[in-house]
Amino acid sequence: MMRTLLGLWLFAAALLADAHIFVYHRFGDTRHPSTNTPIESLKKQFEYFKNNGFKVVPLSKLTKALKEKKEIPDNWVVLTIDDNYKSFFENGLPIFKEYGFPFTLFVYTEATEGGYGDFMNWEQIKEAARYGEIGFHSHAHPHMVSKGDDYLRDDFKKGLSLLQKRLGFKPRYFAYPYGEYNERVKKIAEEFGFDAICNQNVGAVSNRSDIFDLDRIALTGEVNLKAKLKIKFLPAEWIEPRNWPKNSIVERVEVKTEPKAKTGWLYLTGYGWKRVELKEGRLKTHLNLKLKNRRSRLILKLQKDRISTKILVKP
Repeated sequence: MMRTLLGLWLFAAALLADAHIFVYHRFGDTRHPSTNTPIESLKKQFEYFKNNGFKVVPLSKLTKALKEKKEIPDNWVVLTIDDNYKSFFENGLPIFKEYGFPFTLFVYTEATEGGYGDFMNWEQIKEAARYGEIGFHSHAHPHMVSKGDDYLRDDFKKGLSLLQKRLGFKPRYFAYPYGEYNERVKKIAEEFGFDAICNQNVGAVSNRSDIFDLDRIALTGEVNLKAKLKIKFLPAEWIEPRNWPKNSIVERVEVKTEPKAKTGWLYLTGYGWKRVELKEGRLKTHLNLKLKNRRSRLILKLQKDRISTKILVKP
């Protein structure tokens, strides 16, 4: 009997075993507080990982486990950096090196190739690649949802060609500029053969995650790291809305999730949370709310901080 109970407990624990991918932008750069992580905050976060049993692993290791359908350890943490700002090279990289933590740097190629003043040059990116992995963050950093198919494919080709030319390899990972995408953009991104694609939605990563739609949680400013690490993956199929509604009004929301789910909480940017009822794991609710932001998120949360996020971006 005890063995049976132990086996059930281990099985339940495995189902709740989720990794977390975090994303940073600037480091120790007080000019841009909304995208900046103070160095003291970064050190505190790294100390927390180090002293509380967390293992910082490369994105490649998480991706390999996902491909092989392995259980994802609950203590895995993946660290990523978007936009290759100089402040990462000057202020952030020394801290990563001090702790020996791997990372993935998503490169905005036009900024580096064009010598934009606030961005790392190619030699600095090559130096960073000695300690972490290099990913692709687009060539021109456009709002992708508002661009046509031909523009998007051309942007991918330009950026990937530059990375091959300057670094000698094609990155295996992609992250959307501004975290903005929809089903059309995602489909085009997948055409370029990446091993994984990252968004910037609240959520965790399990072996049930879509490897081409991996959630990443931002760690900019002062954040409650413990709360972020409690977030669990929630399997969910967002049936409606699928993309930005034509009249900018979210009339109804339909989500299919865990069959036994009966109650939860639904969040919409600009409106906050509301308690919702589910029937046999399916949420159907009428909102009739006009979207306030051109980039808005719907979040469904069930008990034990299980979360699924749907981003809506105005074309």
